[in-house]
Amino acid sequence: SRTRVVANLSARVGSISDNGLGGWWGYRMSKAALNMATRNMALELKRRKVLAIALHPGTTDTGLSEPFQKNVRPEKLFPTAYTVERLLDIVESATEEHSGYLYAWDGEHIPF
Repeated sequence: SRTRVVANLSARVGSISDNGLGGWWGYRMSKAALNMATRNMALELKRRKVLAIALHPGTTDTGLSEPFQKNVRPEKLFPTAYTVERLLDIVESATEEHSGYLYAWDGEHIPF
């Protein structure tokens, strides 16, 4: 049977250990809370053989990122289709050992 996965759209800025700049209080706190929820889900849903992962999409070319795009290198600004493909690759390859953690669009594990 197919693995069931809850995939939460988080962000690197929700990583407490990766915060070297400060700022964006509300956004950072909401993503940190989502990361905690993902960890809790992973622990509780394990009993039902359901995985839970958090995903960092990178800077994707959308209205949300538009105000910040001038500070992003062109090769780090991703078209939405590219982002979706990368995130789906991660979801489709997730195993029990990935559950409860945050992963970047390229598969990098991001510590909370």
